[in-house]
Amino acid sequence: MLAVLLLLPSAAWAEEGKGKATGPIANLAASAKSAILMDADSGTVIYEKNSNAKLPPASITKIMTMLLVMEAIDEGRLKLTDKVQTSEYAASMGGSQIFLEPGEEMTVDEMLKGVALASGNDASVALAEKLAGSEQQFVAMMNDKAAQLGMKNTRFENCNGLPAAGHVSSAHDIAIMSRELLKYEGITKYTGLYQDHLRKTSEKPFWLVNTNKLVRFYHGADGLKTGYTNEAKFCLSATARRENLRLIAVVMGEPNTKTRNAEVSHLFDYAFAQYTNVPIYKKGDAIGEFKIEKGATQKVPLVAKRSYSILVRKGDAGKDIRHELVLNRIQAPIQAGDPVGKLVVYRNNEVIKEFPVESPVAVNRAGWWKLFKRAAGKLFMAD
Repeated sequence: MLAVLLLLPSAAWAEEGKGKATGPIANLAASAKSAILMDADSGTVIYEKNSNAKLPPASITKIMTMLLVMEAIDEGRLKLTDKVQTSEYAASMGGSQIFLEPGEEMTVDEMLKGVALASGNDASVALAEKLAGSEQQFVAMMNDKAAQLGMKNTRFENCNGLPAAGHVSSAHDIAIMSRELLKYEGITKYTGLYQDHLRKTSEKPFWLVNTNKLVRFYHGADGLKTGYTNEAKFCLSATARRENLRLIAVVMGEPNTKTRNAEVSHLFDYAFAQYTNVPIYKKGDAIGEFKIEKGATQKVPLVAKRSYSILVRKGDAGKDIRHELVLNRIQAPIQAGDPVGKLVVYRNNEVIKEFPVESPVAVNRAGWWKLFKRAAGKLFMAD
């Protein structure tokens, strides 16, 4: 493989037109109102059916709730051992619940189990209040995150998916937030469990059984979230991994759980039979460095925050694939997460995928004295 560093004018890079597998596919989700099948690593869409239709997502909503919790844990704003106290409002939630009582405390770890396995509406609200102070403020965070991820067909009105006017998402958007959640590798510790207990040492132990039965009955399945309301019907965002290929399948509006699980299984079966992944970089690999004009730091190393890979048909793995790191011209100051370029993957001379690359750190503008010394050093080094 070939890695080349280039400089281009600063721009934000998109992946439009570079993220779909080609070739005719039979209707793999005949009963679903909407469906999508995606490679989790590259974001390549393998199959879709009405994937941008705005529909009620029911408890699949909780994927965004779990995403914001995992993000807060990763950033140190929340710990798994932190205590979460249940408000009267959180305890009043109907539907799926872990029957929290007002004033009851559980750890973030226990509350996450209650959300991931039992789809606890009460646990979702308790976590939302812990993180944002109120469910209303947490929902604002959810919608901000959805906009940041480019989820154009989504609007959240609550953190648990209970029926609410205007509370909608799409299979495509759900796949996007599912892919984002899977970047936090610890989440499948919860979503992949089939059963567990809460209040183990109390007089009222509570047995949790995962509402997603695929984690027990489908090889490689370890998440993510089911959903059901009378309006939404039966929904599921599922993920499964075999060897180096992780898939995300979303179905919405299925008539019953049997059909829902069968169609997701068919989606997985098709992709695992037909596709594999070619690795470009593993998480933690050095992928290059970029220069910053007038920065307090002049060079910043780039390390892969996650695995980068390309979805290919089996039998075609690795043929004529190369990649380039294409960098923008960057001038200080910059913030962590600011776009600095893209990783472009080619087969022969055709672009088959583009991955955005962001700065891992913030870099301030250098002071005038440091800039003067640099300029003077260059002057005296000149011929």
